[in-house]
Amino acid sequence: MTNTNAMDKKIHQGRNIKRFREMLGIKQDALAFELGDVPIAIGRNQQKISLLEQKETIDAPLLQQISAALKIPAEAIQNFDEEQAVNIISNTFTDEAVAYAGQYKCTFNPIDKMVELYERMLQQQKEMIDKLEKLIEKK
Repeated sequence: MTNTNAMDKKIHQGRNIKRFREMLGIKQDALAFELGDVPIAIGRNQQKISLLEQKETIDAPLLQQISAALKIPAEAIQNFDEEQAVNIISNTFTDEAVAYAGQYKCTFNPIDKMVELYERMLQQQKEMIDKLEKLIEKK
């Protein structure tokens, strides 16, 4: 029986790009647009980003461009191991940590925050309607 060492495990860089992209809420086509005309077979469309995310290793220059577009260090993409992260989290939090979380007192009313958000959204919508009306008047 062979013992697989953590150092022997290969980090899937494409999968890590996908994880970070999704955590940041960035769509594939938005990332493709950010990258612009990348010479290594990456164009401005979602399908090519999808293919990129399937690659186990990414060339260093392209990895640098992607990390700049995502605004994260290239080392994060190269070294992130989900399995290790889960182990660290599961070994860090204890029952006391969960019990303490139950004692947390919220210092604001969540409903007030929702009302504020709704009012901001209404204001933005009103501004958009005003802009559209001005555009229509010009034509």
